Amino acid sequence: MPSKRTTSKSKRNRQPGETSPGQEASRAQAPRTGKGPNPRRIAATVLNAVLRQETPLDDALNAHKDLPNLDARDRAFVRLLTTTVLRRLGQIDDLIAHCLDRPLKAKFAEAEDLIRMGAAQLLFLETPPHAALSTTLALATTPRTSGQKGLINAILRRLDREGRALVEAQDAARLNTPDWLWQSWSEAYGDAQVRAIAESNLKEPPLDLTIKTESGDWVTRMANAGLDAQKLPGGSVRIGHAGDVRRLPGYDRGHWWVQDVAATLPARLLGEIEDLRVIDLCAAPGGKTAQLAAAGAKVTAVDRSTSRLRRLSENLDRLNLSAEVIAANATRWQPKQPADAVLLDAPCSATGTLRRHPDIAWLRNAGDIASVTELQDSLLNAAAEMVKPGGLLVYATCSLQPQEGPERDRGPAGNAQRPGKDSPHRRGARRRARSRDHRGRRPADPALSSVGSGRHGRIFRLPAQTSVKPDCHRSNAPGESPSNRHN
Repeated sequence: MPSKRTTSKSKRNRQPGETSPGQEASRAQAPRTGKGPNPRRIAATVLNAVLRQETPLDDALNAHKDLPNLDARDRAFVRLLTTTVLRRLGQIDDLIAHCLDRPLKAKFAEAEDLIRMGAAQLLFLETPPHAALSTTLALATTPRTSGQKGLINAILRRLDREGRALVEAQDAARLNTPDWLWQSWSEAYGDAQVRAIAESNLKEPPLDLTIKTESGDWVTRMANAGLDAQKLPGGSVRIGHAGDVRRLPGYDRGHWWVQDVAATLPARLLGEIEDLRVIDLCAAPGGKTAQLAAAGAKVTAVDRSTSRLRRLSENLDRLNLSAEVIAANATRWQPKQPADAVLLDAPCSATGTLRRHPDIAWLRNAGDIASVTELQDSLLNAAAEMVKPGGLLVYATCSLQPQEGPERDRGPAGNAQRPGKDSPHRRGARRRARSRDHRGRRPADPALSSVGSGRHGRIFRLPAQTSVKPDCHRSNAPGESPSNRHN
């Protein structure tokens, strides 16, 4: 196919916000060259941690001792380079394979990561070829890479000559989605929808802000600061590429917090919650806790991670909001008295977050789903016992896997053995939850009344004089992550 026609077709099919070759580069400056840590070397170390040690990207970035020593522009470049490699990893590996007669051996893993970084700069960041090659080769100084400079140079030079035409001919959506995910989404949603999901994951995520109060025109304030901002349904403000959020107007005074708009939906399902007692399970880093507190609820935030709870408390302090913060395992912890409502944003595979967290695609596999659904069942059982008769429970995940959402309706119940004394209505709930039909499924409770449903979740009211596990539904919340959710 002639290259001119291919390029034209690519432009017609590209969706608004999709990261085409060079778009990222137009929004980020090259790192400074001078004394201090090398941003590209830091990026290489981070990629190694993600791809070889299965460390989540945010954790790998936060753990790197030299990253805080970079200025803001260089830190942004490190994140840009690593996320670009991970977002386009399927394409990049396909391009590398095109240049090789046989796959690289495992001992060449570090060299392979350097080639990936060089390819990302050449073809997706539009770094000048001489800079992409020279800076990549300058990193090949370790015992495992110094002997591979010739290989690295040869592959990158060939990609400089042929790579752009090869990229235009690639099926980017398919290549950048692991086989198991593509198959599971295709079975769940159909071929057209899975392609739409995969294409959406190639777009850079925007920055959404939840405004503490409706006073003030924050779109205008952000625009006056030179930012592209728009108001979304529900009151969130969406900003383009904002850089360091701590420098945005209103941050220091606690007027808003970062929270993806999809992540605001589960708390809204609870309705009017002023003066109600609400338990926020798996609460850190605290976006939903802040949302509940700002709505006037008496919030108890529970999470097992003390470090993440420190971040939650810091966020609440900045926002001048308050909540009871408890470090505990939510499957074993019990409140002193049942709450009016419980919000459970359960740990999950996070396959709905690939747009913001492209590392998830390469860190998860089909086998992870079974183990995480067991935890979700335990948390659901525990959460149901925390709600008073007539109360509400909202269950949400940021996964697109049906096993973690609708199918949890049919998951095992009553398997959370909890210490302490149970009230009579809780003991009854456990007995009812243990009852099964001949297929081992819990029969639907005819007394359970649905009070709301929609694309992003379903809530149920626990009828008076009883307490059972609600027939919960997942909340699709792209842009969240269990490790560093904007929730």
